[in-house]
Amino acid sequence: MKLDRRAALGLIGSGAALPCIGMAATPAAASFVHGVASGDPTQRGAILWTRVTPADPAQQAAIALRWHVAESAGGKPVESGTAQARAARDFTVKVEPRTLKAGHDYHYWFELPDGTPSPVGRFRTLAKGTTADAVLAVVSCQLYPGGFFTAYDSIAALDRIDAVVHLGDYIYEYGADGYGAEIGQKIGRGLEPAHEIVTLADYRTRHAHYKGDRSLQAAHARAAFICVWDDHETANDSWIGGAENHQPATEGDWAKRKAAAMQAYFEWMPIRDPQGNDPWEAINRRFDFGDLATLLMVETRLLARSEQAGFKGETPSRSEVAAVLAERNRPDREMLGEPQRAWLEKELAASVKAGTPWQILGNQVVMARVNGPDLAKLFGAEKAAAMIATLEPSVRAQVELAQAGYRAGLPFNLDAWDGYPAARERLYQSIRRAGAHPLVLAGDSHAFWANQLADAQGNAIGVEFGTSSISSPSIGDMLPKMPIGDLLQQASPEVAFCDQRAKGYILLTLTREKATGDYIAMSTIYAPQAEARTLKRFSLPAGAPRFDAT
Repeated sequence: MKLDRRAALGLIGSGAALPCIGMAATPAAASFVHGVASGDPTQRGAILWTRVTPADPAQQAAIALRWHVAESAGGKPVESGTAQARAARDFTVKVEPRTLKAGHDYHYWFELPDGTPSPVGRFRTLAKGTTADAVLAVVSCQLYPGGFFTAYDSIAALDRIDAVVHLGDYIYEYGADGYGAEIGQKIGRGLEPAHEIVTLADYRTRHAHYKGDRSLQAAHARAAFICVWDDHETANDSWIGGAENHQPATEGDWAKRKAAAMQAYFEWMPIRDPQGNDPWEAINRRFDFGDLATLLMVETRLLARSEQAGFKGETPSRSEVAAVLAERNRPDREMLGEPQRAWLEKELAASVKAGTPWQILGNQVVMARVNGPDLAKLFGAEKAAAMIATLEPSVRAQVELAQAGYRAGLPFNLDAWDGYPAARERLYQSIRRAGAHPLVLAGDSHAFWANQLADAQGNAIGVEFGTSSISSPSIGDMLPKMPIGDLLQQASPEVAFCDQRAKGYILLTLTREKATGDYIAMSTIYAPQAEARTLKRFSLPAGAPRFDAT
């Protein structure tokens, strides 16, 4: 999802560009410039990641290193091993300890042959058997020039965390003159490379640039990440056959660009590599937090998604609106694809049968029905016209176009599940057959949501906790004088809460009795330091399909 690149500028104010802040210094010798990270935890270990930066950028020879895992920082290793950082993988390294205890906290580090150590990271193995609680931080959407990653400093300071669930848009593909550029110029957050990324070298460089951020490094060092990609790890609004921000005439074959993006992702992210003959796109997988919760991560972009329904021009006619509606409602449009949907139904059913209290879906985009707010219907034609008249001319044109679509019956966001209603109903049928009332996680929208999910007949399905962005601008930033969150809530029966301006994350605490989502908002993303506060809290009794605001 992308918003107008001038979004949120009014929140920053004027001033000269600041020097780049928040980047780790580059050393003169081989070292661990990009920190360490862990991910995809199991009961016996996790993926441990680092990247060795050679002293000579042209180096091709492999670099040997050792890795260690201990029960305390600087403690005696309980498992160690060796690895090679190779040019073929951009000198990134992933290893996996396999002899650790379930439900334990561990520290880990890497070491070069000359004794140079990496930073020390921490992770927690998955629990086994009876489990009282689990704590997850839910994050998404971190546009580097859009702001400082202050939410990650808050996460790094948490006393207790089992894992960070990242729902995608870990990097963005745009160049230095693209989305969020004006914000980055004001706060000293530039991009490498400066152009839009298309090749393998481009994607590698962009991942390296992001991983140089100190706040992101701190969060990675604090806990294991469980990640999926969304669209911007390849290109905006990607689908199985292309992307809105991919032009074959000038950027080449989509399959080659997608392969380059995925290769860089698997090199630079602490995620388990594809196994056997599995397609690279199939990153759906399962994590069990003892007998308390099953987390099922799904892929909604590259594996099966049909192309988004939408307008190709700036001023669509009535017939074009009707055509978009017809395309949106086609029964054969896919989001997950049949193999992934069948896998999900099987895993949900197994979790329910085992008596696990919580089934959680790690999903990229908003699942609830979100109606576009018809301002004339909500406020009357005269007041609506007055509200729109106060907007900047370029923004006013976009709002007027959106209003025309909403009046014709289009939903708020055709890139979300609302653009694929038949696929959503097939998913809901699978959920009902499995006997589950899942807790759905969503990112992508750059806004906080608490949604009560229901099928086409109005039957309760489950709830949705939607997290805002770490730093990516929102529609609320674009329209600072308009109460967008309140308008969406008024227009949409499934929306219990929406905040389109705050940036931060959701801290999800699971016990056997209830799930509690604390919506953590940062005081600013336009300066390196910020305070965290609880914006809202929602709780859900175990086994219930709806939650209560507390």
